[in-house]
Amino acid sequence: MKLSKLIILLFIFFLTSFKAFGGVSSFVDDLDVPKNSAKGQNSPTGVTFNPDGTRMFISGFSSDRVIQFTLSTPFDISEATFLTNSFCDIGDEASDGTNIEFNSDGTKFFLTDMAGDDVEIYSLTTAYDVSTCVSQGNKSFTLDSSPNLRAITFSNDGKNIFLLDKAGGGHIFQYSLSSPFDLSNETLVKNFSPSGGLNANGGDVRGIAFSSDGSKMFITSGAGDTINEYSLSIPFNLTGTVTHDGFYNTSDELLLVWGVAFNTDGSKMFLMDYSTDKESDVHEYNLSCGFGVVKCIDPTANKDDVASAESQSEAAKKLIQHTTYPVLNRMEWLRRNNNRLNLTNQNIKFQFNNEILNSLTEELIPLYFSNNNSSDLNQNSSWSFWSEGTISIGKIGDTSNSSSKDINTSAITFGADKRSEDNIMRGIALRFGSDDVDVGDLGSALDMSSFSLTFYESKPKGGERFTDHLLGLSFINSDLLNNSGSTSTDGERYGEQLYGSLSLRDTFSKNKLNFTPKIKINYGITHFGEYTETGAAGLNLKFEDQYIGNFTSSIGASLDNTYELKVGSLIPYFDFEYYADMSPSSQQKFSYESDGSAYTFKNINNATHNIIGGIGFDLISNNGLTLMTKYTRDQAKDSKNDNFVIALDYKNSQRSFYSMTFQDSLAKLSHNKELDNFQINLDSHYELFNKDPDYGLFIKISNIN
Repeated sequence: MKLSKLIILLFIFFLTSFKAFGGVSSFVDDLDVPKNSAKGQNSPTGVTFNPDGTRMFISGFSSDRVIQFTLSTPFDISEATFLTNSFCDIGDEASDGTNIEFNSDGTKFFLTDMAGDDVEIYSLTTAYDVSTCVSQGNKSFTLDSSPNLRAITFSNDGKNIFLLDKAGGGHIFQYSLSSPFDLSNETLVKNFSPSGGLNANGGDVRGIAFSSDGSKMFITSGAGDTINEYSLSIPFNLTGTVTHDGFYNTSDELLLVWGVAFNTDGSKMFLMDYSTDKESDVHEYNLSCGFGVVKCIDPTANKDDVASAESQSEAAKKLIQHTTYPVLNRMEWLRRNNNRLNLTNQNIKFQFNNEILNSLTEELIPLYFSNNNSSDLNQNSSWSFWSEGTISIGKIGDTSNSSSKDINTSAITFGADKRSEDNIMRGIALRFGSDDVDVGDLGSALDMSSFSLTFYESKPKGGERFTDHLLGLSFINSDLLNNSGSTSTDGERYGEQLYGSLSLRDTFSKNKLNFTPKIKINYGITHFGEYTETGAAGLNLKFEDQYIGNFTSSIGASLDNTYELKVGSLIPYFDFEYYADMSPSSQQKFSYESDGSAYTFKNINNATHNIIGGIGFDLISNNGLTLMTKYTRDQAKDSKNDNFVIALDYKNSQRSFYSMTFQDSLAKLSHNKELDNFQINLDSHYELFNKDPDYGLFIKISNIN
């Protein structure tokens, strides 16, 4: 009856915290480019920026120079200032420098020379200042038999170069580089002929650019003055599926389109009009979503975005597993060492500023631990205090839809339990955990902190048969980073989780050898609240509430033996378990914050069949200290987790006691002990959920007299 009341009260508390269960371009501004007489460009073709948007660079025909502007407002050409005498003289190397691209740190730039059909290389003594340029020679590539080189660009990591050649109706040559931005050792990856509007308009290709995550490619065409958009199934790689999404006609604003560039988050686009019939100029556009010239990037087709959504679901399910294991380990330890228990006087106190949580602890804890439903929970109770530290290292491989994930989990669990007269073990545990998940290769990540409160109970069912069940509540705080390589978005998300576990064990013994078969069911539900990303105006996504169900069942067995030593007893043991994840699929609805374009990650489900093997030992010393260690391998088809556990149980004299408090996000643990005529006080505290946690340890020794 006690546990049923506890379940009802927890469900009421938990449920009251829940709520009920294409991009279009718009012209902004243009900037007249100074003529050659003013040390400018007569026929400007290429445009690019430094990463923070405070400098703009323009290359072109005939003028024998690369010119630059400063922008007082990043990526705002209305705030541009022409640096009249600050340019790179390319007259000795290139007469038609059509397009310019920098390496990642701005100490080098590359210029396509249409006259020589090669790439000119320049080093810069001052990063992103072309007036400090020094020629480093040129590089010729194998292109069409009659090449007409127009533009150049790179992947974010500089290990792939893309050359746009007008010859033969328009081709893109993708080369891989052995070292980033080093053109000395290249390998042809793909000779790609773009479809869609380019061939329909005579293939007059001119400029090329990629989105920051490499999932979109843009090519300008002089025939029809269009900018064509393509979606790539593999970022920065033309060997996958390349789909023509359509084109945007620029003829209302430009006469002769050439170069194309974007700001880092794709909320702005810049096109170069190289017409000589009027003042040549740079045109600025606003995009309703990042890189959405024709339509928004579909995050559901991005492997890192899919993996990020999956990692949140997987982390929620793993949290249930990682939270229940220490408690189940404790209950198994209690029964393994049932005849050795010498429980002592401890005092465990829980204090919350939240009125609901305070009421919960005041009502439930006395009810849960009292044999006669009395509210007394005093220092005369036989309590045992224990702790367990866990480190888990795991990896989930990539699939056709999502990137790989590297998972690191660390946690500490504090618990207290006591045995009643009817041999029922009841306890309560607090767990503080941290999960770090690295997604893909570009720096996307999930950092999840959690605080869990668990009530547990182990009941004898005759002989050596026991049922173990627990019920708990977790509070979750997640920091999410979505990194595309050149731009990133951040988000913070809160959640709650209700979980439980029920297991049945029966032990068969011969001498000191014990064989224990067991079956177990884990269940739970997780709620993640809505959140909106920040950091990239055109790419920020708004995520709705998400509910994740969890249901797993397992069957297994353990084997242990006891060896008596001079210092105490040693109990080595081995665990084996098979479990099936039968959790329902979940989905995550989200939209672009900028224009509301909606998407859904569907069928998020990490249902697996896992084999778990564990090996460890208990060391029960004669001085009252007990050590339990365990190594566990959790293996599935495409994933694995290695868990390392160290647990301590301390049973000492009646002249010492512990106290634990939890107030707001501050956890405190105290140990007071009388030794001869001295009082020893040991206090520690830990600030939860902070990016830079505050923690401390204090020792005070005083004379009792």
